[in-house]
Amino acid sequence: MKPLTVAILAGGLATRLQPDTASVPKSLLPVAGRPFIHWQLELLASQGIDQVVLCIGHLGEQIRRSVGDACALGLSARYSHDGHALLGTGGALRHALPLLGPEFFVLYGDSYLPCSLGDVQAAWRECNAAGLLTVFRNENRWEPSNVLLRAGRVAVYDKWAPRAQMRHIDYGLAILSARTLAERPEGSAFDLADLYRELALRGELAALEMPERYFEIGSRPGRAATERFLTRSAPA
Repeated sequence: MKPLTVAILAGGLATRLQPDTASVPKSLLPVAGRPFIHWQLELLASQGIDQVVLCIGHLGEQIRRSVGDACALGLSARYSHDGHALLGTGGALRHALPLLGPEFFVLYGDSYLPCSLGDVQAAWRECNAAGLLTVFRNENRWEPSNVLLRAGRVAVYDKWAPRAQMRHIDYGLAILSARTLAERPEGSAFDLADLYRELALRGELAALEMPERYFEIGSRPGRAATERFLTRSAPA
């Protein structure tokens, strides 16, 4: 099974990490002695991924200079730049569609996920849905849980008004069909969370629960935990 291309969302302002991200994009923040995105790309390469599309915006040319074509990291990188106006996570994906093909992985640019992408792609082949969202049984441990599951589907996805009965959280990895984004006008700005919410309401967002906890650098506590994990797991 040929691995799908991975779209990496790395164009946001990262306001929660100011002032660290005032002049450096979040993806290039040092974690365990290296720019975070280098860890992320090497992990993808170790899973057999050979093509990534980096969706960049704020300070994105720094990412392009640091990563280049990514051959040194074990894969091939192409770039989709938002342009003068940031498009949001959903709009950035819509803009990148010509580079992504009919179906693709979506990965947040601040996520480090020690999971099997092959298992996720195999689940996608069986789910008969417009999208597949990986989820983790969070129980509000690290952030408020925002996903309600029902019969293998995401019944409700809501980052803005979490419900008491929600037990799971968006793990940071999904597979989407390009047609789910092609319905939106090119150049429109919207959040990927809005698309997930719409797909869930239509019963078109499958769910796959992941057993491994996620790591992220989008918050200061998350970055510290990721630093500890990578420091322990990195080869000597």
